[in-house]
Amino acid sequence: MSLLVVGLSHRSAPVSVLERAALSADAQIKLAQDTVAAEPAGEAAVLATCNRIELYADVDKFHAGVAELSTLLARHSGVGLDELTPYLYVHYEDRAVHHLFSVACGLDSMVVGEGQILGQIKDSLARAQELHTAGRLINDLFQQALRVGKRAHSETGIDRAGQSLVTFGLEQLALGTPVEDWARGKKALVIGAGSMSSLAAATLARAGVAEVVVANRTQERAERLAQILTEGEDTDVRARAVPMNAVPHELTRADIAVSCTGATGLVLGAESVAAAVRGRTGEPVTEAAADRRTTDQAGGKTADGKTDVRPTPLPPTSVGTEDGCPLDLSAAPGFSVMGEAAVAGMDAATLEQHAAWVAGGGTTTGRRETSRRGPDADAELIGALAATASAVGRIPERRKPEPVAAERPEPVLFLLDLAMPRDIDAAVHRLAGVRLVDIESLAEASADAPMAADVDQVRRIVSDEVAAFGAALRAAHITPTVVALRTMAADVVAAEIARLDGRLPGLDDKQRGEIRQTVHRVVDKLLHAPTVRVKQLAAEPGGAGYADALRTLFDLDPETVASVSRAEDSTEKNRGPR
Repeated sequence: MSLLVVGLSHRSAPVSVLERAALSADAQIKLAQDTVAAEPAGEAAVLATCNRIELYADVDKFHAGVAELSTLLARHSGVGLDELTPYLYVHYEDRAVHHLFSVACGLDSMVVGEGQILGQIKDSLARAQELHTAGRLINDLFQQALRVGKRAHSETGIDRAGQSLVTFGLEQLALGTPVEDWARGKKALVIGAGSMSSLAAATLARAGVAEVVVANRTQERAERLAQILTEGEDTDVRARAVPMNAVPHELTRADIAVSCTGATGLVLGAESVAAAVRGRTGEPVTEAAADRRTTDQAGGKTADGKTDVRPTPLPPTSVGTEDGCPLDLSAAPGFSVMGEAAVAGMDAATLEQHAAWVAGGGTTTGRRETSRRGPDADAELIGALAATASAVGRIPERRKPEPVAAERPEPVLFLLDLAMPRDIDAAVHRLAGVRLVDIESLAEASADAPMAADVDQVRRIVSDEVAAFGAALRAAHITPTVVALRTMAADVVAAEIARLDGRLPGLDDKQRGEIRQTVHRVVDKLLHAPTVRVKQLAAEPGGAGYADALRTLFDLDPETVASVSRAEDSTEKNRGPR
């Protein structure tokens, strides 16, 4: 069996796809159960956070495992397999271990170094243990990932490389002003009472807000969070709980609102936000000047002449739409403009034509000039296009100059949406007087965040830990064979002692004991060196074949070896949460 992970994250998929693929708690449980019920997988765990969905499994066949896990992810997420596939990544064996350890250290997070992922990995393991879908491999892998993550945070300054998503989001809202200065004296509304919302409420309280109002569907949880905030020794914030139906009214009083719920639909629509701003200012809410063109083109005016703040479609990409462009996306089913997939679905001739069209200023002349190039020049052109597509995440395209955007007015309401799928309508981005930071804008902002020098040290820790885990895993694979060998030797000794007793009935108990002990010592000494050495060799890369050699040399019964493995796996799989 071998470790396989299939998943998608903020690095491989746009937020719109992650939103649609988000798994509810029940869906995560069903996905893990269906995975172990599938033929290629023996154990499984699901790691689902606001910006990643990953399925880990111990499989006996790589290609069948990839196909099965991808199909199960698509089925339980509700996103079609053809649509989901371009955004999926696959890691196998050591690469899968490396990926999870990197995730645990915060290296793969939207905000590098954030530590909240450790709690999410712990929850994922506990769920798999409760469902009995975690066996020896998943247990050992996730527990070691937790240890590696803790080591990275304790031995390095990875925490300085990035902050929690909450802190980073508040910094984006503050627009360069220290969060404590920006938040001091403001009123905050926190929607939701889960772990992320609680962290946001505590962060705001420490930053110096005057009041925190907590709204949650379960009133008791909201009241409990408000009580914790009120009783906190490091703050003197006022805190109170309200029901969810009080959110529209509280939004008119709040300066800052943070939302992170498990709702599958929108919690705050653009109309609700516009009404809240109108209630604060007494003025009609319009769209920001930079975005009014899109609304007008979409017919975004109501019958009474007011701005309609319903979501309007974003302008389509100009790839393949400008006159004379040879690239026809409609003829490339499954084509994606994300990452390496940007060139995966295109034949060389199409890439060449499009590159020539761009290089020639979008004219047919550019294509005629390219037709006179030699094979080497053509290869250079195609290679350059592929490299550009891989680096920037999309096919290069010719763009018309963007109109100069007028400055937005100072916001009177700051919104932070940390939910996936989103809680706050993306159309709110277009409202004047409102600043919205959501997962998508956080991803864009964090892409340019500076990396601390400690990140390199964490990467070295991850590499060392992956090597150690791989060695231990390979050594563990040979353990059932060694146990079977020693069991066979013990059986041989017992049989020979019994035969000796029949042939020499006159031996007393002391003599029999001495003989039995001598024979055991001889066998143990003969087996000690080869079993120790074979474990050392098996721990090295490519050492899996030593178990087969041992079974062949000593003519071990394969069923005996398999029964030892099954016994160990059963013990691990039935282990409760730790």
